Amino acid sequence: FKTAVQAVLDQALAGEETDNFEFPLITKGRARIEVLLNATTRRDEQGNVIGVVGIGQDITARLAQER
Repeated sequence: FKTAVQAVLDQALAGEETDNFEFPLITKGRARIEVLLNATTRRDEQGNVIGVVGIGQDITARLAQER
């Protein structure tokens, strides 16, 4: 999933807005959690891409409730 996450961030850096992206993540304690990633492009006054804000949210409990 590292490649897929990098692709989401690369798309944002290229100026493409990204949808939410879900993927599993293994913690240092070897627990598996489900993460929702959103990457938003940051632009300057001229509209040039100057960075990306990436937010990851643990959605493991929510997914467990839905099942």
